[in-house]
Amino acid sequence: MTLRRLPETVVNRIAAGEVIERPAAAVKELVENALDAGAVRIEVTLGEAGKSLIAVVDDGGGMSREEIDLAVERHATSKLPDDDLLRISTLGFRGEALPSIGAVARLSIVSRRRGDEAAWAIAVDGGRKAAPVLAAHPPGTRVEIRDLFYATPARLKFLKGERAELNAALDAVQRLAMAHPRVAFYVNDATAGRALLKLAGPDLAAADPAQVRLARLAAVIGRDFFDNAIPIEATREGVRLSGHAGLPTYNRANAQHQYLFVNGRPVRDKLLAGAVRAAYADFLARDRHPAVALFVELAAEEVDVNVHPAKAEVRFRDAGLVRGLIVGALRHALAAAGFRASTTVSTGALGALRPGAGAPSWPAPPSGGARYAPGLAEAAAAYQAPLAGLAQPSAHAEMPAPAASPVVAGDYPLGVARAQVHETYIVAQTADGVVIVDQHAAHERLVYEKMKRDLDAGGIKRQTLLIPEVVELDEAALARLMPRLAEFAELGLTIESFGPGAVAVRETPALLGAADVKALIRDLADEIAEYGEALSLKEKLAEVCSTMACHGSVRAGRRLTADEMNALLRQMEATPHSGQCNHGRPTYVELKLADIERLFGRR
Repeated sequence: MTLRRLPETVVNRIAAGEVIERPAAAVKELVENALDAGAVRIEVTLGEAGKSLIAVVDDGGGMSREEIDLAVERHATSKLPDDDLLRISTLGFRGEALPSIGAVARLSIVSRRRGDEAAWAIAVDGGRKAAPVLAAHPPGTRVEIRDLFYATPARLKFLKGERAELNAALDAVQRLAMAHPRVAFYVNDATAGRALLKLAGPDLAAADPAQVRLARLAAVIGRDFFDNAIPIEATREGVRLSGHAGLPTYNRANAQHQYLFVNGRPVRDKLLAGAVRAAYADFLARDRHPAVALFVELAAEEVDVNVHPAKAEVRFRDAGLVRGLIVGALRHALAAAGFRASTTVSTGALGALRPGAGAPSWPAPPSGGARYAPGLAEAAAAYQAPLAGLAQPSAHAEMPAPAASPVVAGDYPLGVARAQVHETYIVAQTADGVVIVDQHAAHERLVYEKMKRDLDAGGIKRQTLLIPEVVELDEAALARLMPRLAEFAELGLTIESFGPGAVAVRETPALLGAADVKALIRDLADEIAEYGEALSLKEKLAEVCSTMACHGSVRAGRRLTADEMNALLRQMEATPHSGQCNHGRPTYVELKLADIERLFGRR
């Protein structure tokens, strides 16, 4: 074979395969161009989910004849005035999107700068570029793509169904809309003749930025998120984190409701996703995911956005700082939420009470539970005793009359205990409703939090291996583990280098008992590669503590006195995270009096 230079059209089509892999990618690139042009109103129209038509109209700065002619040439951009790839402050910067689209579709652009008498139009058909011509158009730009991938028909075979492609395109716009709440966004489905998205800009230009953002998040994600999210605000060494995070009981079956942004750019970054997972690891089962919308802002030179063809991933100069900020801010905010549970818990309960409705779906606790080491029975026994105020009752204890209670329901958020149902659920009266508490799940969480505090205060006890376990690793895995030996030591795992390609494990956490050390070390190395953090050891320790807490809590079927029930309620009010059990399920359901009256047709 003879070495030769590829034709320009083939080069552009290869580039298009990296940048424009589906209609959603083309929509994202065009909307980003509109945002970089200073648009405050962007309208997107899709035909056949973008396969036959993608039109993006904006009211941005527009282009002159010379600029529109250059816009469809490869690597022509106005976004790198200093040619500095280490200080990128715009969404786009490579100048690849328009020529890549023009290489695989029929592309037309018409644009007019403010103050110019006329607009200019240009067309590119399968890589063949026409000369700019005069046109009529209001200030701003309209980019129209027809017959996407007609020049590379093989790519069409790899597209998903029309609904999936439409949802992907809509998701791309929604993520950009969340990052730019002062811009109005509209998305229309030309095939069905309907509007898919209507997001008007804020009424007042001087409105509070935090309120503007929250209103946009509620409009995009839904009112439930608005009602069940807690604000996040933290700054450390020039890095600012803001946004909102859902309560643990407001969780999802996948990570699709995690919206992460860096300097106004939507990203799907492993480091950020791993930090979110680590922050919620103590509150959710492994198969449940939190809903968050987090915005990281830092100096442009502190982050590299030129590491992925679609600009979906980033690299931080100080990744540890960013990760630590996210984990710390989320944990602090979740602790500050106290015993609060999401409103969807009561909504689901009310729905289940209506005829024909099913029970709300919550993750089941892991079957079997963790096995902890023999010899730790004494440690577990310390948590078998009830919390203060929960003395062992008589098997035939009776509830006193409600009037005998010395406290008033309105004095406490979780109210005053009025009854115990089936020796499993506590019914408490609040100022404006009732609260139903799962006594075992609630006490389990309280015991678990106490165990964590004790571990933090006394450290994690270690067990020395009679014969050190030697674990062989490849060089890459070894390089990931060695800088974190001090972190593992804090968790009770002592690791030393053991020549080239191996480590020796001398101590393990006593809570783990007879653990599979080799599997644990390899899991740690894999998780550092994927998430930038070793989660499995912390999760194993948490699982053991959770199991011990489960066995040390008030069991279902145990009759409690009024004082014991009220003591449990007061402990919940004073303990962070008591609104959900160790598996992310709610510990209580609150029903407002107005909701109960609706069930009986009184409202």
